[in-house]
Amino acid sequence: MKKTFKPLIMLLTALGLLSFAVIVIYILVMGIPSIDSSIFAWEYNSENHSLMAPMITTLVTIVLTLLIALPLGIFTAIYTSSYARSKLIVNLVSFTSEILAAIPSIVYGLFGYLAFVIFLKMEFSIVSGCLTLMIMVLPTIIRTSQEAIATVNTLQRDASLALGATKLTTIFRIILPEALPGILAGVFLSVGRIVGETAALVYTMGTYVSMPSNIMKSSRTLAVHMFQLSSEGLYVDKAYATAVVLLIFVIIVNAVSNKLANKLIKE
Repeated sequence: MKKTFKPLIMLLTALGLLSFAVIVIYILVMGIPSIDSSIFAWEYNSENHSLMAPMITTLVTIVLTLLIALPLGIFTAIYTSSYARSKLIVNLVSFTSEILAAIPSIVYGLFGYLAFVIFLKMEFSIVSGCLTLMIMVLPTIIRTSQEAIATVNTLQRDASLALGATKLTTIFRIILPEALPGILAGVFLSVGRIVGETAALVYTMGTYVSMPSNIMKSSRTLAVHMFQLSSEGLYVDKAYATAVVLLIFVIIVNAVSNKLANKLIKE
C-alpha cells in the first residue's frame, strides 16, 4: 500500500507545483514588459492607470477587515470552547461556519449590497466592502481558532486553574499563546481571500479609483482594478502589469506577516 501511494502523492505534488510555476511564469512574462514608472504615479488618470490608490486601498481593506473579524472570530471560538454549556450552541456555530464558508462570493456581494449599501445607507464605500469581507472571512477565523484551541494541552489549562488562576486569566495567559500558531494560520488564509476578492467588492466598495482618505467613499483594490482593466478590453497589458504587482504585493504581505507571527510566537 505504501509503495502504491507514495509515487502517486509525489506525482500529484509535482503537478501542483508545475501548475503553480506555469501560472507565475505566464503572469511575469505577460506583465513585466508593461510595467513602467507611470503605474506608480501618485495620482490616477486614464493614461497612467496608476496602482498606488488600489495598493493603499488594499492595505486599508486588509487592516480594517481584520480589526473587525479577528475579535469576533477569536472570542466566538473562546466562547464555544470554554464557556458554552449547551452542545447545541457549539454545533450550531460550527454548522453555520461551514455553511458560510461554502457560499459563493457573488452571494456575499449581493447581500452586502442590500444590507450595507442600500438598507444601512452606507453607499458604495470602503466600510461596506470591509463589512462584507468580514462576514466572508469570519468562518475561517472561527474554525481555525476552534481547532487551535482544541489542540492546547489540557494539563496546562488544568494546572493553571489548580494554582488559582481564573478561567479568563488561563485563557489569555495559557490557552491563547499556545493556540497562536493555529490562529495565525487562519489569519493568513483570511488575508489571501481579502486580497484576491473581486465579486463581493464590486457590489459593495464600487470601482471608483481614489485614495482611501475617507472609508465612507468608494474605492477599488488591486484585484478589482485588474478585473476592471481586463473587462474593458482596452488595457489588457496594464491588467497583466497589475497582476505582477499583485503577486509581489501578496508575497511581501505574507513575508511580513510571517515575520511578525514568528516574533509573536517566540515572545
